[in-house]
Amino acid sequence: MNALWMLLAAFWFALMAVGIKYASGSFSTFELVFYRGIISILFMGTVMHFKGISAKTRYPAMHLWRSIIGVASLGSWFFAIAHLPLPTAMTLNYMSGIWIAAFVVGGSLMFGKQQPQGLLLLSVLMGFVGVILALRPSLDQSQLFAGLVGLLSGLGAALAYMQVSALGQIGEPEERTVLYFSIGSAVVGLLGMPLTDNLPWHAVALRDALWVVPIGIFASLGQWCMTRAYRDGPSLVVASMQYGGIVFASIFSLVLFGDQIPASGWAGIAIIIVSGILATAVRTKALPDTPAEDH
Repeated sequence: MNALWMLLAAFWFALMAVGIKYASGSFSTFELVFYRGIISILFMGTVMHFKGISAKTRYPAMHLWRSIIGVASLGSWFFAIAHLPLPTAMTLNYMSGIWIAAFVVGGSLMFGKQQPQGLLLLSVLMGFVGVILALRPSLDQSQLFAGLVGLLSGLGAALAYMQVSALGQIGEPEERTVLYFSIGSAVVGLLGMPLTDNLPWHAVALRDALWVVPIGIFASLGQWCMTRAYRDGPSLVVASMQYGGIVFASIFSLVLFGDQIPASGWAGIAIIIVSGILATAVRTKALPDTPAEDH
């Protein structure tokens, strides 16, 4: 099923997060965004060369909008991470699935397009409940502004995903979509580096520097799979599969960093898995031959 590409994307993004956690000792956020973009440009450029895909596009405005909202969402998420507890920042960002559900339902109502989406909506809501149980977010009054920024990061991510879906629907190769987003990330990272305490090109620990290339490659693979998922898969199912990233991140956190997962966390992981299975089963049974009509 095409939506399962999102599950694979979640795996690559979780691996990327592991690399960022290791490399953050020597690199600022903007540096990581810059290097992630540069490595992704080289990686996707190589892929496109061997696949014979041109970088030239007939839809520059759509790519520009996707890059603007995508990089803005990424920057907002990093700001939220810096000023909020990590579980809270991640939960707010993962509200993108809820926003996508709202866009899909709102569009259906606006255009009078009736679809059997009740159980798919339930699966998205179930997955988000699982995210809350797994991450246990918290927020105090002094963090309201950062919380709002984190909420906007989820909204921006949802808009970016819908734009990815639109690009796929008009036949734009996912490799090209990823390439242009990588260019946008590299530009923003380069412009932002002088604003941080660490000046560009400073000395770094070799152990941290070795993570730069894997971070870029994992990011590329994650973006590639995510773009394929939103191009070919139904939006609500893909949004539900996105929550799998929390499962992978929890497992990596347990195995690599020794973080303990409480009973509520395991319950949340179980709910996320069940929600993904439900979304897949409902979609396969209800509309097996029309994978993209509910974008």
